[in-house]
Amino acid sequence: MPARNRFAELLPEIIAWRRDFHENPELMFEVHRTAGLVAERLRAFGCDEVVEGIGRTGVVGVIRGRSDSAGRVVGLRADMDALPIIEATGAPHASKVPGRMHACGHDGHSAMLLGAAKYLAETRNFDGTAVVIFQPAEEGGGGGRVMCEDGLMDRWGIQEVYGMHNWPGLPVGRFAIRPGPFFAATDQFGIEITGRGGHAAKPHEVVDPTVAGAQLVLALQTIASRNVDPLKSLVVSVTAFRTESEAFNVIPQTVRLRGTIRTLEADVRALAEARLHAIAEHTAAAFGAAAKVDFHRGYPVMANHAAETRHAAAVAAEVSGVPVEEAPPVMGGEDFAYMLEARPGAYILMGNCDTAGVHHPAYDFNDEAIPAGCSWFAGMVEARMPAA
Repeated sequence: MPARNRFAELLPEIIAWRRDFHENPELMFEVHRTAGLVAERLRAFGCDEVVEGIGRTGVVGVIRGRSDSAGRVVGLRADMDALPIIEATGAPHASKVPGRMHACGHDGHSAMLLGAAKYLAETRNFDGTAVVIFQPAEEGGGGGRVMCEDGLMDRWGIQEVYGMHNWPGLPVGRFAIRPGPFFAATDQFGIEITGRGGHAAKPHEVVDPTVAGAQLVLALQTIASRNVDPLKSLVVSVTAFRTESEAFNVIPQTVRLRGTIRTLEADVRALAEARLHAIAEHTAAAFGAAAKVDFHRGYPVMANHAAETRHAAAVAAEVSGVPVEEAPPVMGGEDFAYMLEARPGAYILMGNCDTAGVHHPAYDFNDEAIPAGCSWFAGMVEARMPAA
């Protein structure tokens, strides 16, 4: 099952779709143009059913095989949204929308799944039903959760579900995957430290929240270094430190911090949350200030199911012609986690070669990866639902 010749024939067309998506990036749930084009193409391919508006702006296409004696239903998912980043690729197909770009390759994911859908609708060389899922709002909006809450899995009877992400640094045509926890839970926090402001020349008359905040930034690092088993994974990052005044001669009343915690295990996640509260409150109190913590649990850990991981790796090995690499755990988040909580399935990484990293302004999806990606999507359907 190497990359199929049909995808070599379709490559110019799929590249055109991909670059059109790239030139016209849309954010979060506001992917109206992208979703509209996806739905239009799925109908033109002859999909048996095309439904828009699942999870607000998601699109679902249904392709039935030559028979349905097995009654199996397999879902394939791609994400559609872009990022609020100013593009710096200099590519002819660069973003036409200021301050937005496809810096994570969702344009490529959607184009590859469209290519696979066209092939599957042409050939229907499988026994069962393929459901192609085009999801909005992966970049922080939880579109996967919203689609599931909107009845995605139950409405179409999806029994297993698969997703893919391009991966800079991995050669084109190669794949990597791992069973179990793969992408991290992504929690966010805000901390407001309140002291007593005053004149910077009279620090003895104030309670300085800046000093308390500076101490807190360092103290939070002890969650990883002194509270969690060093063999387990944890990231605590303070990403913003703001005061209410920018005057050189004013000690502010309030300081605000914010940041993120990334974990791969439920017990570490719970411990990190508890320690964040305790350290923030007691560190502030030690300086005579008070701390208020706002903690928000984001995407859960994305964990691949064991059997489905083996299925995904087997198809990838046939497509690439070489063994699939074991991927390391990733401390980034991925809201395909919600779909893997709802149904068994697996998520795989596909090589994007030596491009800039994802979420970088110089990143661009590698069009040479399209045949392999399309072949893997289509191969999952044919392998999991072989024609009788």
